[in-house]
Amino acid sequence: MLGEFDFGRRSEIGNWSARIANMDSVPALFTIGHSNHTDEQFVQLLRQHGIDVLADVRSQPYSKYTNQFNREDLQALLARHRLKYVFMGQSLGGRPEGEVYYDNEGHVLYHRVAEADFFLQGLERIQKGIASYRVAMMCSEEDPLVCHRHRLVARVLRSRGVPIQHIRGDGRVESYEQVEPPAKQKMLFDELEVDSWRSLLSVLPKPQPETFLES
Repeated sequence: MLGEFDFGRRSEIGNWSARIANMDSVPALFTIGHSNHTDEQFVQLLRQHGIDVLADVRSQPYSKYTNQFNREDLQALLARHRLKYVFMGQSLGGRPEGEVYYDNEGHVLYHRVAEADFFLQGLERIQKGIASYRVAMMCSEEDPLVCHRHRLVARVLRSRGVPIQHIRGDGRVESYEQVEPPAKQKMLFDELEVDSWRSLLSVLPKPQPETFLES
């Protein structure tokens, strides 16, 4: 049962080289972006790669332009195809609650999120899940390089030795290493604690300008 995904806690980032050496024994985590796929296209991508469970890591699991991926509609779609759905946006979403996780420009500070209890608990839940299921972590963007599922979640899981496989819109699969050049991988993992590790864009709503009425 999905409700029994009881992932414990592992707060340390760990030794990157040692974990990579042992990765052959670790099940892979897949990721996917729903993009503007039709219902049929999306399910076909999941079927093509033998996915059992879809872990939704959108903070707000609703889409203005592709409402077939609204949480309830997506869950019903997957159920019709005997696929399981679990919402994990509260623990692994790209827009966490709390001002401490944002800079003054509204970018998410990933190095702070990566140390938060809710995030660590989400990672453990994922790691326990992939031991029993073939799991795909889903967000909105087709390109993982611009999405927090790669830049934040997959990055930390990769440092724990979890193989990452990104399902692209055309059905191809790219590993974490194929998406991130080796030189950049080393730089990124050497800089897990610095403020430069943040979301590409500001994700906070822009304040509305004040208006003054003439008396």
